[in-house]
Amino acid sequence: MMPVSPLADRAMGALMGAFIGDALALGPHWYYDLDQLRADYGPWISDYTTPRPGRYHAGLQAGQPSQSGVLLRLTVESLVACGGYDEVDFCRRLDTTLFPLLDGTPMNGPGGYTSQSMREAWRKRVVLGLPWGQVGGNADTTEAAERILAIAIRYARQPAELAAAVTGNTLLTQTDGTVVAMTVAFGAVLGMLVEGHALDGQLAGKLMARVKAGELPFHTVTTGNLQAPHAGAAEAPTSGRFPSPDALLGPSSIALAAVDPDIRIEPAWKASLVYGLPCAVYHQFPAVYYLAARFAGDFESAVLHAVNGGGQNQARAILAGALAGAQSGLSGIPQRFLDGLEDSPALVVLAEQLASRLID
Repeated sequence: MMPVSPLADRAMGALMGAFIGDALALGPHWYYDLDQLRADYGPWISDYTTPRPGRYHAGLQAGQPSQSGVLLRLTVESLVACGGYDEVDFCRRLDTTLFPLLDGTPMNGPGGYTSQSMREAWRKRVVLGLPWGQVGGNADTTEAAERILAIAIRYARQPAELAAAVTGNTLLTQTDGTVVAMTVAFGAVLGMLVEGHALDGQLAGKLMARVKAGELPFHTVTTGNLQAPHAGAAEAPTSGRFPSPDALLGPSSIALAAVDPDIRIEPAWKASLVYGLPCAVYHQFPAVYYLAARFAGDFESAVLHAVNGGGQNQARAILAGALAGAQSGLSGIPQRFLDGLEDSPALVVLAEQLASRLID
């Protein structure tokens, strides 16, 4: 691979970090009994592992992707082929390459498991024959966030386009307003990290400036630094579709907590217990922001603490891997994680192709 710019390095690190996080959690995925997790995989998981018989993803091998990784790759391939987000092309790829492999049951399909939102979309699309735009469901998981991170990388320097594309893609499978808002906010945060901003207490102000500029579709009435609105001032005519900017403010508060010497979670993987082991966005995003902020520039620590936290550690590791990879860059990801990842050379090429679009 030719030398790349710092921007391209961060973009490639974000994407490859997500692929790595997905595969690292394949074996120990969805252990809610943490004693059993340690019994099966030892006190610390440090590399790719093979799923145990009878558990999620059984039959797959260490370093392979789950269906989340498959969907992420499908999204990247569409972005690269079209030069950007093309909803028609994305949906065509789901119709022709993924849905024929599903049967509507959980323990089936590429990666050995199909998420709730994708099962619902398959049922409405294939069984009921509904058009795209009418197949989304109310799942409160991070399924959409795990694929739109590629869109956020592509549009990292174009926040309005990022928000529009992430919103549209999320709504294809998940329609709950809070889930969509938190997913768009995650994409906006990731885009900022790819640009080179830090995940710190200042990030909220930068994101709010983009809200005020009409670049991010969140509603707000406050003045600078979240102060009271001026008496008699009218709301901006460009008020966003999301009812509040809170999903943009939380990451900075969590980032401040992560570096506050009076607030310690030890070991850091126990962030999964503090914020919650389950799958919903309101458990996953806070833990992800915490780990990415605490281990800024330390990809290995961020992603391994995400994996070792148990529960829905695959989503946690994908999302933390993206944020951590954006901070460390591809150059900061340990080589062993690339060597052990299935089809890694082809994925790196895809990442390079996606990163090349950021100069547009």
